Parts: sequence; structure tokens; C-alpha cells
Amino acid sequence: MGFEQRQNARAFQFNVLEKGQPSRHFVVTADLGLFLANRVALQEGPSLSASKLTADLARNFQGEHELTATDLREHADAVSLAKAQRAEMRKPPRRRTPPTAPAEKSFPGRTFGY
Repeated sequence: MGFEQRQNARAFQFNVLEKGQPSRHFVVTADLGLFLANRVALQEGPSLSASKLTADLARNFQGEHELTATDLREHADAVSLAKAQRAEMRKPPRRRTPPTAPAEKSFPGRTFGY
């Protein structure tokens, strides 16, 4: 449904539709400073809020829904891990160095015409 700016926070608004039930309105708030502190893009706020709301509703949480520092830190850690895994997959395989050519064998006492 969008968001509302509240001083240093954003209030993400959602309407939840369930089959056979009237529409319910929910708000998930997020402190903007937490986005900066955890290096999470503000554009990720709506999807993170939706995930938080879904989790809260699944556990029948009653109360105000809020993105916490822990939520944003866990998200940032998961993104960092995924980036590291993708970078590891892009690394070219290590090439084995070819063995050096064997040195010419010399036979003591034999010069073969030299």
C-alpha cells in the first residue's frame, strides 16, 4: 500500500487478504538509521517489511510490527554470504603448472662421439 514518513522512520503499510475474511490493515515500522548502520538499501524496506509481517502473522504475533536491528543485520549477513558464494563460483579453477622438462640424462664415461 506504500509508506508514510515519520521523522526518522518509515511506516510500511500492508493490506492482508485472506480467503473468506475481511481485509486487514497492518503497519511495519523501520528506523532509517538501521538501514544505514547495516548498509541495507532503503529500497529493500518494503520486501523486508513484508517478510517480517508474514513471519509475525505466522506466529500469531499481536502488537506493533517493527523491523529491528537484528532483522536488518541478519539480512545484511545473508546478502554478504550470498555475494561471497557467487564470487567463489566465478573464480577460475586453479591450473596445475605443467611439470618441468626432465633434465638431459648424462651417462658418465660415454660421450657418444663428442
